[in-house]
Amino acid sequence: MTFSNLVHAVIDGVLTGSVYALMATGLTLIFGVMDIINVAQGVFVILGSYLSYALSVHFGIDPFVGLLITMPTMFLVGIVVERAFIARLKGPEKTAMSILVTYAVSLVIEGALNMIFSTNPVQINNASYVNSSVHLFGMWLPFIYIYGFILASVLLGSLYFLLYRTRFGASVRASLADQTAAALVGIDVKKVSTICFGIGIAVTAAGGMIYGTTNAFNASSSYDLISRLLTIIVLGGMGSLAGALVAGVSMIILEDIVAVAWSPVWSNITFFILLVIVLSFRPQGLFGKQSARVA
Repeated sequence: MTFSNLVHAVIDGVLTGSVYALMATGLTLIFGVMDIINVAQGVFVILGSYLSYALSVHFGIDPFVGLLITMPTMFLVGIVVERAFIARLKGPEKTAMSILVTYAVSLVIEGALNMIFSTNPVQINNASYVNSSVHLFGMWLPFIYIYGFILASVLLGSLYFLLYRTRFGASVRASLADQTAAALVGIDVKKVSTICFGIGIAVTAAGGMIYGTTNAFNASSSYDLISRLLTIIVLGGMGSLAGALVAGVSMIILEDIVAVAWSPVWSNITFFILLVIVLSFRPQGLFGKQSARVA
């Protein structure tokens, strides 16, 4: 492996990893506030991909412009799902039951997508920048990866501002730390939970759009996605937003380096090997805390 190949793998890992980090941040936000393990997050990403695909193919709307439609739509979808199914989960078995409930939701959405779009893979490639590249630092970088990185950075920055510079963010962080204490000081934990679930699903519209422009996909693509996203939040630390960001970028960089230095066949296993190694020495993940959830 040459030095230029290594640099290219790192840059590609950062560009791609930022998008995975965005999707994983939504997933870990839901867990951190609600103690809900949303295994439907992968299929929500694919739903976002199909929404962008439909707007692009049938209405000629640019995928990035289409986010003005798909993100609010996915936010509302998240609100409906949370109110209809998640809010009904109570008691000590809430977290375990959430896996079954969200898995059932994912099966319903997957079946609906197969009925509407069929099982044939599609890709969002109507925009000119999807198949165009720019020559930077002696290498060719696809515009869509650069734009995806910028989009993910803007959304992650906006999420950071929301969480750490607003009154609502203070309520979220209080709920992340201790729901009971948050409720005692007057925070409407149920409302915060509903909005956080909506936000966690809304970001899948952006991640799904980038995923759909860089990969051929169908409804079954959600299985690979959810395995990666769950691995990221477990490695980073369940409920840790910083951990999701660091783990998402780091794992994609490592995967790309392994693909270049060794073999693409082994690169897909890198996620899980690294997960086993880290959890063997630090069971709570890189940024997790034992006996406490963190922001």
